[in-house]
Amino acid sequence: MFQLVHRVSGALQRFREGMKTLGVLDAIRMHPDAFRPLFCHEPSPLTADVLELSAVGRNKRRPEECVVAFWRDYLLDVEEQEGPLQLGGILAFATGANDIPPLVFSPLPSVVFLHELPLRQGRHLPIANTCINCLRLPVLKKFEDFKETMDFALKNTLNIHY
Repeated sequence: MFQLVHRVSGALQRFREGMKTLGVLDAIRMHPDAFRPLFCHEPSPLTADVLELSAVGRNKRRPEECVVAFWRDYLLDVEEQEGPLQLGGILAFATGANDIPPLVFSPLPSVVFLHELPLRQGRHLPIANTCINCLRLPVLKKFEDFKETMDFALKNTLNIHY
């Protein structure tokens, strides 16, 4: 109790007095809902629009553009369906976090394309590195193969706690 309340009470009192000086404290008390986003973080719901990707590369641009389209379609499919697989699970797979943190990710999430695919379990699986927030997507030619591969990888990692 001491560490949480009494130790910081002096600093909080000075903060309160400083906010009174310009009338900010009164405004906060009159309109608490308007000021809530400034003081309380609420994770924004994940949508497919939040996760922007861009294809880079010269010789491999066309296959990467297909994978970007597959990725967007896959995110939209997951967003629309109900079940154990949600966008938060995909974010957790790629970054280790179920929600977007208040101070954003550091480093920012990135997507890399796997052109030379290692076979795992007879499949070309996506690879995530949660330490650097990097998701490596397999470059496949058909959306059905991409969807099946992503579903397999994500459903087999849903119970892993990061």
